[in-house]
Amino acid sequence: MKVAIVHDWLVGYAGAERVLEQLIFIFPDADLYTICDFLPDEERFFLQGKRPSTSFIQKLPKARSHYRSYLPLMPLAIEQFDLSGYDLIISSSHAVAKGVLTGPDQLHISYVHSPIRYAWDLQHQYLRESNLERGMKGWVAKWLLHKIRLWDPRTGNGVDHFIANSDFIARRIKKVYRRTADVIYPPVDVSSFTLRDKKDAFYLTASRLVPYKRIDLIIDAFRSMPDKQLVVFGDGPDMEKVRSRASPNIQLLGYQPFDVLRDHMQRARAFLFAAEEDFGIAPVEAQACGTPVVAFGKGGALETIRGLGELEAPTGVFFEQQTVQSVVEAVKLFEREMECFSAANCRENAIRFSTDSFCNQFRAFALTKYESFLKDKQYRYNRADQAS
Repeated sequence: MKVAIVHDWLVGYAGAERVLEQLIFIFPDADLYTICDFLPDEERFFLQGKRPSTSFIQKLPKARSHYRSYLPLMPLAIEQFDLSGYDLIISSSHAVAKGVLTGPDQLHISYVHSPIRYAWDLQHQYLRESNLERGMKGWVAKWLLHKIRLWDPRTGNGVDHFIANSDFIARRIKKVYRRTADVIYPPVDVSSFTLRDKKDAFYLTASRLVPYKRIDLIIDAFRSMPDKQLVVFGDGPDMEKVRSRASPNIQLLGYQPFDVLRDHMQRARAFLFAAEEDFGIAPVEAQACGTPVVAFGKGGALETIRGLGELEAPTGVFFEQQTVQSVVEAVKLFEREMECFSAANCRENAIRFSTDSFCNQFRAFALTKYESFLKDKQYRYNRADQAS
């Protein structure tokens, strides 16, 4: 069985790349394809020595720093990969990877982190970050994004089996592509985090400082609770905005090495998470340390956190709205009910999302579907022989 793995782009090691790392582990002889590869040498470890085939976008002007600006060209780019020599194609897609061209004698399994959000619900953010909100270039970009929205559902017809990274994304796949998806949660390296029963008095949040993460909301909530300590990890475009809002009870540590983050995760009273994420790895990592989570009750968090009062052995508290008052009320509820949370329960819940769990589920899914595909293909050939 000859296998190809298709990934949108390689510019850093984040959640989608953790999935890719495990796909390469499961299929070590697979060939790798991607729109562009600008990974620095120190972050190439997870490719296990593979050098991916790239598209023409790799060589376009300023592609290294402005690859997202070439999004309108990516459907064309992904369709240029000749995968006709492969039996099994696995796409890891949050943008265009699932749009590769495959034939009837090939099996295409697509692991979808999200339907292409730049063309759907993140269109306005994409245009703003690319300086394409106004002018002739802006109108051309909007027209091209409209064409992508037509292209995206159509390419869903070329996927034999969809896998979503959460029930939340499975519902989005159903809405956009009108297809049913199986759910396999992405891998979280819970083995790198150890349980700590004894907690300190501070609260923790850690994230890239970008608007949709809503770190500003957490900051404002703790400004109104000066008796509670908050530690913030992360850097990004919103750093100055966050720094200007911080009060004396809020400590901004910026980017820190993994060991420092892990130590704080183990010692924190609770982890704060205010974003609406497709899955959300950080809350799982916190629970792997035995640390409960106070989170916005929407998106993937509803699947990775066991809410107080909803399930046995709770591992967190949800707030219903992205408002300061809602966060404050959730923190106060957590403190009133702290005895309901145990570090062991948090750790046990996190284990469900381990790397081993992902690999076992994905390997079984892919091999079962491929075996069934071969049987169907042999049946068709036999029917054709009998007819002739």
